[in-house]
Amino acid sequence: MNKRLTEEVIFDLYKEFETPENVIRHCAAVANVASTIAQALNDHGYDLDIELIIGTGLTHDIARTKARHWDVMADKLEEMGYYEESILVRNHMTGTGYNDISEVNEMDMIWLGDRLVKEDTYVGIDERFEYIIEKAKKMGAEDHVKDILASKADMQRLLDQIEEVIGQSVDSLFNKGVSNE
Repeated sequence: MNKRLTEEVIFDLYKEFETPENVIRHCAAVANVASTIAQALNDHGYDLDIELIIGTGLTHDIARTKARHWDVMADKLEEMGYYEESILVRNHMTGTGYNDISEVNEMDMIWLGDRLVKEDTYVGIDERFEYIIEKAKKMGAEDHVKDILASKADMQRLLDQIEEVIGQSVDSLFNKGVSNE
């Protein structure tokens, strides 16, 4: 069995890196979204490691106040013996090249969780990518919009495949767009 992060270890890391409260809430939201989607897939015959997804989600941005925060945190996790988590944390910023549903893995879940959450709230793909595009434009990176839209299309492809497998929309897992009438 692989070594997995515990709540105590994660709490200690938050303290060590002086992680701001808003970042802790973001990490919790990413862990929740990623693990919820993964559990829905597991309920339909997949075998995703929920503990790995939760631990990675809770730690992926702990060092966000540092330059190259993904490498800082990945190095720390690797040093502590959390090798699988370190790989996922190190790669969480790329967010491109989603697998096909037949090869979906824990990295895909972390990417989805991080790209469907804005701050600490599930917002879905459209709102999140509108935010990413506006942010790129404000930073003078309009030339990246084409790449951002390609990433969105790739992500939408995987979301469509997930929805076909689980028999409901991903948004409905988080009560987004679901009427309570």
